[in-house]
Amino acid sequence: MSKLEVLTPANSQLIFIDQQPQMAFGVQSIDRQALKSNVVGLGKAAKIFNIPTTITTVETESFSGHTYPELLAVFPENDILERTSMNSWDDQNVRDALARNAANGRKKVIVSGLWTEVCNTTFALSCLNDTDYEIYMVADASGGTSVDAHKYAMDRMVQAGVIPVTWQQVLLEWQRDWARRETYDAVTSLVKEHSGAYGMGIDYAYTMVHKAAERVSHGKRVGPNPAK
Repeated sequence: MSKLEVLTPANSQLIFIDQQPQMAFGVQSIDRQALKSNVVGLGKAAKIFNIPTTITTVETESFSGHTYPELLAVFPENDILERTSMNSWDDQNVRDALARNAANGRKKVIVSGLWTEVCNTTFALSCLNDTDYEIYMVADASGGTSVDAHKYAMDRMVQAGVIPVTWQQVLLEWQRDWARRETYDAVTSLVKEHSGAYGMGIDYAYTMVHKAAERVSHGKRVGPNPAK
């Protein structure tokens, strides 16, 4: 497998590392509400394209709290792999889950986790050291305890061969061609919900340019009625 080969629904797998509230409380590198929206958006993207997804947590009951319910709702059938180590690669259940997917040609491992400088970095470096997997770090679905902590962790990982990406980049790389109608509607719906200005633009183009119906029903538009 080559880093020049783009992400596809057939060569990818996804791991969420410690997307838990106590870990999010410490994030200062990105707005935390935006972070959660990006994480959930990435999860929904994986669901659309049937990407095998691993969810792992650390010290849930004693410190970190439960994984975001919005993320768990996307994957109600998934086991949650609990750990004690900050480095997910130290846990055999995590290794086994990734290996099962890699055995089916899914050696591009997409990572979204907290914190960038600890759990993401140690996992990425250890995994690269021990396997022939490729690591794609989703920068805007991960967060560090400061802007510098996130930036320098990303720099360190890139120097080691990790590929930095954003969640929307991953989504659109999986879609690749708008002629793929089987996922077109789901992708555009996801974009409207989680992609900010891009989603607003789609709504505008559909209704104002293509004259499609609005997505929601609402009350009558009243006025204008200039005051006298």
